[in-house]
Amino acid sequence: MKDYKKQPIDAETLGIKLATRSESQSFRWLLACLLFGKPIQQAVARQAYEVLVRAQITSLNKLLKFDWHTLVTLLDQAHYVHYDFSTATKLLQVAGAVKEQYGSVTKLLQQSSDTHDLEARLITFKGIGPVTASIFINGV
Repeated sequence: MKDYKKQPIDAETLGIKLATRSESQSFRWLLACLLFGKPIQQAVARQAYEVLVRAQITSLNKLLKFDWHTLVTLLDQAHYVHYDFSTATKLLQVAGAVKEQYGSVTKLLQQSSDTHDLEARLITFKGIGPVTASIFINGV
């Protein structure tokens, strides 16, 4: 595992270019926020994010092509072991719900009138609470 100094994690630190407003970059930020929203070491969450992106999980559709067991294996490779089962479940549930309700992360953002509306929409997804929603909103 890479050695990361304790620093605030934001989209730029992860190489996510939110200014492009592209679906891929918005999805990657949501993915990161789902990982960082757990009470886990920041370095472990970052490593998990990097493992998932290396596995080409860069969109809702690509994530939904992975099965639960494969996601658990990928999370375990990043030492995300205490939350591997629940996080794999959460990733699939949130991706499926966003896809079903909005079609994309970009459309979720576009349909939200302001940050309060976006937060309300985010916390309706099982597995997203105020912490994860706040991390996401502070980035976009």
